[in-house]
Amino acid sequence: MLRIDLPTILLYVFLLPILNYTYKMTQQSNLAVRLELLWWLFTAIVLGGVLFPILREIPDYPFLLINAVFVIIFITFTRYVFLLKHTFIAQNQILKAIIVLVIVPFIFYLVGEINGFQTYFDEIGLENLMVGKSLQKQQSLNSYIRSEMLFFGVGSVIISIILPFRLIISVWRNRNKGTA
Repeated sequence: MLRIDLPTILLYVFLLPILNYTYKMTQQSNLAVRLELLWWLFTAIVLGGVLFPILREIPDYPFLLINAVFVIIFITFTRYVFLLKHTFIAQNQILKAIIVLVIVPFIFYLVGEINGFQTYFDEIGLENLMVGKSLQKQQSLNSYIRSEMLFFGVGSVIISIILPFRLIISVWRNRNKGTA
C-alpha cells in the first residue's frame, strides 16, 4: 500500500529534484549537486550529534521522527534562506512556487507537533521513559531534550515562515531580470 505522510512528501520534494539533476549534469550542476550532498551530509552529522545522547539513554524515544524533522527542516530551510543561489532550487521557479504553497500547512503541522511535545512533557513527563536512571541523569536529560526540541522546533517554525518570502523575492528577481 502506498503510504503518503509528511516524511514521504519531504523525500519527494527535496530528494527527487537532486536525483533528476544527476541525469543532466553539466560541470556547474555537478558542482551544485556535490554541494547539496555535502550539506545533506553535514545535516546528517548534526542530526546524529543531537539525537545520539537521547537515543543512548532512551532507545524507544517517542519523538524521534519529529525531532529529526525539526533538525532537518531548521538546517535545510536556513540554508535555503541564506544560500539560495548555491542550491539546486536556485533556478527552478516551479519548485519554489510549490514550496511556497505547501509550506503554509506545513507550518501548522510543525506548530501542532511542538504543542504535542510540550503537552506530553507537561502532563506525562519524560521520566516515564527513563525508569532506572538516577535522578540527576533524568533531570539533565529532561533539560537537554526539552531545550533542543524547543530550539529546533521553534527555529524550524520561524525559518519556515521566512522561507516563502525569500523564495518569492527570488522568483520576482528572476522574472524581472534586466528590466530595471
